[in-house]
Amino acid sequence: MRNRLVRRRLKDQSTDINITAFMNLMVILVPFLLITAVFSRITILQLNLPAAAGPDQAPQKPDFSLEITVRGNGIEVGDRDGGLIRRIPMTATGYDYEQLSLLLRQIKARFPDKQDATLLLEADISYDTLVQVMDRVRVAQVVVAGGVRSAELFPKIAIGDAPAGVKVASQ
Repeated sequence: MRNRLVRRRLKDQSTDINITAFMNLMVILVPFLLITAVFSRITILQLNLPAAAGPDQAPQKPDFSLEITVRGNGIEVGDRDGGLIRRIPMTATGYDYEQLSLLLRQIKARFPDKQDATLLLEADISYDTLVQVMDRVRVAQVVVAGGVRSAELFPKIAIGDAPAGVKVASQ
């Protein structure tokens, strides 16, 4: 009989859930997630894959298609259909990004409407090299009226693997 009274007393008592700790967590977590979401959107760079030619497309006149191939011993800049334009060999300190930027500015002067470029990399190229080359392909620093400005070169970049087996001896 005593058990019945204890059970009846436990049923009659209502318990409140203490959600203070959970609310404190939400007050901290929600602003943190909102702040980090803004930063992640800024660092995304839109890339395009190279388009494959379909069998039903009619042959067109050859158009200039800029290809930058990064190899272990240098950077090759060329036209997909026209061949190699220039090879920039590695220096003692690494890749010569200034020569690449200068050459790309000259190409942009010849083809001002051209917006896209294809970046081909060998398998052992580091991520840092990829980022450095992409920065030089997208924009160039030019001096205008005594000040340095960023000039857009080829902002639409497609990335792919470099063709294997084409090795040029370093100079």
